[in-house]
Amino acid sequence: MSTLDTAATRTSDGGRLLRRALRTDAAASGALGVLALAAAPALVDLLGPPAPVLVGVGAFLVVFAAGLLVLAARPVVPRPAAWTVVLGNAAWVAGSVLATVVAGPSLTGLGVAVVLAQAAAVAVFADLQWLGLRRMG
Repeated sequence: MSTLDTAATRTSDGGRLLRRALRTDAAASGALGVLALAAAPALVDLLGPPAPVLVGVGAFLVVFAAGLLVLAARPVVPRPAAWTVVLGNAAWVAGSVLATVVAGPSLTGLGVAVVLAQAAAVAVFADLQWLGLRRMG
């Protein structure tokens, strides 16, 4: 095996990192979505946004999580779909930060912390998914 072949083997993981990142994103998104759907009335006082916003976000996250699982289960993860997830996650992070500015007065301190914490987690998922795309070869 040449040096070039060894380097290629070291950097190509056949999509394992991407699949793992997609599945982890799906688990976190799905869990947060189910929590938002199931506990929206209780979360209003804790976090600040109105129940319909929490229900809408929860429903979106459950559907998004299902889509990520379907994508991760494909024999080959299509690059355009994976890039859409990465860019969508980046947009979610930016939107979350913007939401704390725009909706800041209606959010509680805990609400701001939760929005920013989930944005940080989504940024990590986007980074891992981007790295997974690079490693796919």
